[in-house]
Amino acid sequence: MSTKGSLRILLSSLSILASARVSPRSTIQWGPCEEGEFNTTLAIQCGTVPVPLDYTRPDSKTFDLELVRIPAPIQPSRGSIQLNFGGPGSPTRGGAIATAPLLQVLSSGEYDFVAFDPRGTGKTIPIICTEDLFYVGQILGDTRSSNDSDTALRRLWARGTTDGYICQHLGRGNETAEYIGTAFVARDMISVVDALGEDGLLRYWGFSYGTTLGATAAAMFPERIDKVILDGVQNPHEYYHAHVDFEGWADSDMVFSHFFTSCIAAGPEKCALAALNKTAAELEQDTWRLFDRLREAPLSIGPTVFDLVAIKGLFVGQLKDTFTWPATSQLLAVLLYGSEVEARAALGPMIHPATSNNPDHLASFAFTSGLWGIHCGDRIPRLAFFEEAIPEFTRLAETSRLMSDVAAWVTVHCAQWPWHAKETYMGDFNVKTKNPILIAGNIFDAHTPIRSAHNVSAGFEGSGILTVNGTGHCALSAPSECSFASIAAYWGNGTLPEPGSVCQAAGPYDGHTWTDVFAALAPTNKTEPLEKRGAYRLWLS
Repeated sequence: MSTKGSLRILLSSLSILASARVSPRSTIQWGPCEEGEFNTTLAIQCGTVPVPLDYTRPDSKTFDLELVRIPAPIQPSRGSIQLNFGGPGSPTRGGAIATAPLLQVLSSGEYDFVAFDPRGTGKTIPIICTEDLFYVGQILGDTRSSNDSDTALRRLWARGTTDGYICQHLGRGNETAEYIGTAFVARDMISVVDALGEDGLLRYWGFSYGTTLGATAAAMFPERIDKVILDGVQNPHEYYHAHVDFEGWADSDMVFSHFFTSCIAAGPEKCALAALNKTAAELEQDTWRLFDRLREAPLSIGPTVFDLVAIKGLFVGQLKDTFTWPATSQLLAVLLYGSEVEARAALGPMIHPATSNNPDHLASFAFTSGLWGIHCGDRIPRLAFFEEAIPEFTRLAETSRLMSDVAAWVTVHCAQWPWHAKETYMGDFNVKTKNPILIAGNIFDAHTPIRSAHNVSAGFEGSGILTVNGTGHCALSAPSECSFASIAAYWGNGTLPEPGSVCQAAGPYDGHTWTDVFAALAPTNKTEPLEKRGAYRLWLS
C-alpha cells in the first residue's frame, strides 16, 4: 500500500473518533456528506452556514453555504484552517479533501480543515453564461492564440464582445454575476469563522488566486487574523486595477528556459531531450520553431486540430508541476525530431474533441464561466474599444513571449465584461494584521513570480516570506525539509522565516516528493502513541 493510502486510512480512523466533536459555540450541524458526492476514505463531515446573498443590503436574502470538514488526526484540534486552491473558477471542497492529508502533515496534524466552493464555482451560486449546448461548443471551439494571424487580436476582441453578450442576454448571468466577487467571498470566510464558534479568528491557507482572496480578507479584516499562509502569490494590485496581470507572467519565459537548462543538467537518464546532443539554447530555439510551424500548419488528428493554442496550452499547464516534466520532455523530443507519423501517435491519446457534451469540456466551460465572473467582475477598469487595448497587448507581448497570446484571451473578456462585483476591495493592502502572515513562493514559478510575494509582503506589516529555490507553481510544489520546517513552525507557534533566508529544493527532474522529505525526517522508533508522533510519522505510518 502507498504511503499516501496509509495516511488516508489513518486519518479516516482518527477522524471517526473526532466526528462528534463540535465547539459548544458552533452553529454548524456537522453530519455525513451526501452519499457518492466525494470519493474518499476520509471520515469527512458536511454542514451549512447561511450567508447573505448581497452583503451590501441589510435586508438581503440568504443562501446556505455548503461546507466540508476534515477533522485533524490529533484531537482536540487547535482550530480550523480554511482553504482555497485558486483559479479563480475552481471549486474548493473536492480539492480540500484531496490535499488535506498532505496539508495536515505540514501543519503537524493539529488543525481541522474546512472548505467551501467560492461564489461562482461548484454549487455556490454558479454563473450560468449559457445552457445552450450550441453556444457552449462555439465558445470552447473558438479559443485561439492572439498570434495566429495579423487579424487574430481583433478577432479575439470580437470573441470577448460576443461571449459577454451571450452571458448577459442568452444565459442566466444577470441572476448571480454581481454577487460572486472576491470581497463577498472574504466576508463568507468570516461568516464561517463566526459559525465555527472557536476563537473568532481566521486561519487560512490559500494558493495562486487564493492568495488574492486571502490578502483581500486580511486587508478587510486585519483584526480577525490569526495565521494565514499565502502560497504562489498574485499581485492583488494588478488583479483589481490593471487591464492585464502583467506581473504574473514576468518570469514565465525564464521558467520556460529553465525547462531546458535543467534538463541538460539532469542528464538523459531523467530527461529524454538531454540525449539528443543539443544545447539547452538549441532545444529552446527548436521549440519556438515548432510553435511557428504549428501556427502556420496545424496537425489534424482525428476530430481535433492540434495548433499553436494546443501546444502553448500544453506548456502553460506543464510548467506548473515539475513531476510532468520528464514525460513532457519525451513528448517534445518526438514533436521536435520525430516523424509526423510518430508525432500523431504521441499526441493521439492527449486529444479530446471540444464537443459541448464532452464531460471534460463541460467542466472546462464551468471553470471558464467562473473565471470570467469572478476575475472580470472584480477588475475595476474597462475598455470600450479595441484600439484602447492595443497598448495593453503590446506591453503583454514585451512581458512574456510564451504567455502573451494565452493571457490575451482573459484580457479581452475582462475588458468588456458586462458586470461589476457588488463590492470590490478598494484599499491599498497596506495594513497591520492582528498576527503576522506568511507569504511563500518558488523562485522558478511561471505563473506567480516571487517578486509578487515581496510586493504583497511589503504591504502587510510584520509579514514573513518563505522563499524556496525550487520550480513549479506555489512553494508546495517543490518539497524540501527546510520549507516543511518553516511551514510547521508557523502553524505551530507563528514563527516566521529569517529575513533573506532561502530554502533549497531538489531539481525539477529529480522526482523528489513530500514522502521523500518525511522519510528523511522520520525517526526509526515508532513505539510511542500516534498522538505523540511527529506529523511526518503520521504520513509514513
